[in-house]
Amino acid sequence: MKKVFTFLSAGILGGLVVVFSNYFLTPNSTENTLNETYVKAVNEPINAVTTGPDFSLSAEKALNVVVQINAQESEKLVQQKNKDSNPFQNHPFFQEFDLRGFGYNFGHQQKKGSGSGVIISPDGYVVTNNHVIEFADEIEVILRDGKKYSAKKVGNDPRTDLAVLKIEGNSFPTLLHANSDQVKVGEWVLAVGNPYGYLTSTVTAGIVSAKGRDLDIIGNQENDDEYYNPYQNNKTRLQGIEEFIQTDAAVNPGNSGGALVDAQGRLVGINSAIASRTGSYSGYSFAIPVNLMNKIVKELISTGTFERGQLGIQVSNVDEESQKTLKLNNTNGVIIESMLDNSSAKKAGLLPNDVIISINNKEIKHFEDLQRIVGLTKVGETLNVKIIRDGILKEIPVRILKGI
Repeated sequence: MKKVFTFLSAGILGGLVVVFSNYFLTPNSTENTLNETYVKAVNEPINAVTTGPDFSLSAEKALNVVVQINAQESEKLVQQKNKDSNPFQNHPFFQEFDLRGFGYNFGHQQKKGSGSGVIISPDGYVVTNNHVIEFADEIEVILRDGKKYSAKKVGNDPRTDLAVLKIEGNSFPTLLHANSDQVKVGEWVLAVGNPYGYLTSTVTAGIVSAKGRDLDIIGNQENDDEYYNPYQNNKTRLQGIEEFIQTDAAVNPGNSGGALVDAQGRLVGINSAIASRTGSYSGYSFAIPVNLMNKIVKELISTGTFERGQLGIQVSNVDEESQKTLKLNNTNGVIIESMLDNSSAKKAGLLPNDVIISINNKEIKHFEDLQRIVGLTKVGETLNVKIIRDGILKEIPVRILKGI
């Protein structure tokens, strides 16, 4: 089944498509059968709510820190990619006969895209999605007031789809950060960004619909003009780390990297994806939580990358059969099937058939929970792993080592 999740960066700007719905009125045999009680009821005055929540102050805060990002490959980069991909492009035959008009468009085509970003420091660090800028070597950042800056890449992390840029300056506005772990389903939020690349500084409102969504979208997109994924070109599956906040705030292509803020104007997350069969908004959008963002971005600014360790184990989810065999109370948890020599797990004393049920007091129900926690752990950090071994509950500290 084709996935219906898509990232929100915009490719080369296209037209805005507007869909109209037509409502057809047809005769109804009961149209004259309304009773007197019903007519009276619908005509009774009610104490209607005439005003909704006022988000103007929080919107103003967010608009000042959300930027537009234009990214493209330079001509030099395109030429280099053409040289690498088509060694015959400079052959006299192809130079003498220009076959591009006949469908022979050899070589790499220049990629351009646009998205959004969020200023996170007065000295000009900007967070955006990795998929907005990863293909580009020329990046322009445009502030709300129209001022333009040339941006440099500081670091990126494909597994969380986060990247950091730097623009020159020392007095940029910023937002306070909310604790995204404490954001509740049903809370009002605002999505701020630059949809389609030309509807700049757009604000929409909605509520948090769900938390902790793992959509399996990072590293699993088609390689088209809107999303360049070198991992798919190399036939390698990128294991994304996802914990999206789901909202019903309207976002569209070009919103990628923009801000999700709460009613107080605090940063809650970075808008990244939508659920859509058309590529445009159709009900739900997804944002990277700010707590996750902060952990990754701190390392990107410091070292340019996020160095992850590994447990070094192969696991399986607990099912009904293994629950009976291991005499477990439920099917929550993952079973250690095997482990690498000299791995973090083996050195800490974990064993095959240990059932991992929590790490750092966070419940492990299935493999994705384990992958997310370990994937956000740096080399050298220690995880408190709670296991069931032969029916006995144990807690084992595991120092995370660099992957073997």
